[in-house]
Amino acid sequence: MRRRVLGKKFFDEPTLDVARSLLGKYMVRRRGKTEKAYMITEVEAYDGPRDKASHASHGRTPRVEVMFGEAGKLFVYFTYGMHWMLNVVTGPKDYPAAVLVRGVEGINGPGRVTKKLLVDKKLNGKKAAPSSGLWFEDRGIAIRRSAISRTSRIGVSYAGSYWASRKYRFVLSV
Repeated sequence: MRRRVLGKKFFDEPTLDVARSLLGKYMVRRRGKTEKAYMITEVEAYDGPRDKASHASHGRTPRVEVMFGEAGKLFVYFTYGMHWMLNVVTGPKDYPAAVLVRGVEGINGPGRVTKKLLVDKKLNGKKAAPSSGLWFEDRGIAIRRSAISRTSRIGVSYAGSYWASRKYRFVLSV
């Protein structure tokens, strides 16, 4: 099986393109000598400072500084006082955009994904790479466009009807 680690070049593209392209790719987590890989099946895009559903819509703050950084960095934050959320930064530096990993094969829900993969704030700001212990791989699986559903994001009604209705969620129908 061909395994190619996805680097900065893959993530330094428009956010919606990266989100769609991540479906069928693998997220790999290594802790100690244990390495586990899961196919990505659901993601959501957060695209720029005008996207009212994005944490970056409130400006450049210490919490979201990673989103303004290099493509391919991990943006991990805590929400609802109980869940870590895992995102990967996309697009050009100083343009705050990221893709949230919402589901992988056998695990639905972003909080469940991070719990299963033992993701927490220690990964925030790190490069998605084997050196950090969490990275993304292309394993040569081709995904048909017809196998991808595009819907509005979940839980972003606070962003107003325009941004809440944007079809920035991508789901792989397997």
